[in-house]
Amino acid sequence: MRRTIRKEFKPIKKVKTAWGATKAQFKAMLVIGVACLIIFPVYIRISYLLNPNDDDNDNYNPNAQTHMIDHDCTHLEDFINIPSYWINHARTDLHIAYWHTSHGSQLISGMNELDAFMGGSGTYLYNDGGSGGALDLEEVSDDYAESHLSGNVNGAGRNFDDTTRTYLNDAANTDVNVVMWSWCSLDTDFAIIDAYLSKMNQLETEYPGVHFIYMTGHLNGGGETGAVHLANERIRDYCRNNTKILYDFADIESYDPDDNYFLDQGATDSCDYDGGGNWAEEWQATHSATWMSSTSDSAHSYSNGGTWFECDPSHAASADVMGNMKVYGSWCLFAILAGWPGN
Repeated sequence: MRRTIRKEFKPIKKVKTAWGATKAQFKAMLVIGVACLIIFPVYIRISYLLNPNDDDNDNYNPNAQTHMIDHDCTHLEDFINIPSYWINHARTDLHIAYWHTSHGSQLISGMNELDAFMGGSGTYLYNDGGSGGALDLEEVSDDYAESHLSGNVNGAGRNFDDTTRTYLNDAANTDVNVVMWSWCSLDTDFAIIDAYLSKMNQLETEYPGVHFIYMTGHLNGGGETGAVHLANERIRDYCRNNTKILYDFADIESYDPDDNYFLDQGATDSCDYDGGGNWAEEWQATHSATWMSSTSDSAHSYSNGGTWFECDPSHAASADVMGNMKVYGSWCLFAILAGWPGN
C-alpha cells in the first residue's frame, strides 16, 4: 500500500521539484491554498451580513436604515442617476398595493409621460399584475384612501390597518410586498397622527415580508408654523428615529427644481405662495424651450435636451414640473425597495 501511494504522488513530487520547493514548503503552500478556498466564501458571507448597505450588495435591506424620499431625491439628475439595474429589479421584484386619493395619484399619474420622455421603451410603465414587464402596482381603491386615512384613522369605518390586513390575507394578494397609503387632507390632531404611526408599525410587525411606506400630507398654505407642517414634522421625526421609509410628499412641494425654498412663504399643494406667485409656473416659464408638451413630442425628450414634461398632476394642473418631481421620487423609492442603497 505504501509503495502504491508513493507512486501516485510521484508527479506531484516532480512539480514540487520543478518549483524548487522543499517538501515542507510544498505542504505549507497546499494547506494555505485549501484554507483560502474555505475561508474566502465565509468572509464574503460575513461581509454581506455585517455591511448590508454596500453599493454592490444584492442582499441590501432597505429597512436597515431610514430612507427619506424628499426634494433631494426628486431632481431630474437624481432620477437619471438611478442605476438601470435597480430600476429593472423594481419592475421584476416589487408587487405594490397603493391606496390613494386624487393628491396621491401624483406619485404615479405621470409615469406614461415619463416613459415617453425617457424614450418610450416601456421601462417606466406600470399596471396591475406587471404584464408586459411593467411595474406591478395596483391602485386598490380611491374611496378607501379617502375614508380610511383622511380625517380620522380610528373612527367608524376608517380603520386602514384592518383594510390592509384583509387585503394581504387574501390568497390573491400573497405576492404583495409593498403597501402604500397616501393622505388626502392630513388630520393635524397629534393623537390621530400617533394612531397612524402606531398602526403602521404594528402592520410591519405582523407582515415582516412587506414594506410599509409612510407619507406626509400635502401642503395647505400654513407655512412653517401651521398645523399641517407640525403634524408632518411629527411623522418625519418618528420615521427618522425608528428606521422607517418615508415618502415626504410635503417636502417635495416645498422646493422648486433649483432647490429654492417656499414653505416659509406659505406654499400650497398647487405650488402657489404668498404674494400671488407660483413656483412651478415660474420655473417652467424659464425652461419653456425644453418642455416636452405631449408624449408624441419626441423632439423634446430627455435624449434631445428636454428637462421636463407635461403630466397634468391632480390639484396642480399648471404645475407639471412638480408632478415630474413626484414621479422621480417614486422611482427613487422603488429602486431603494428593490435593493439600491441610494446616494
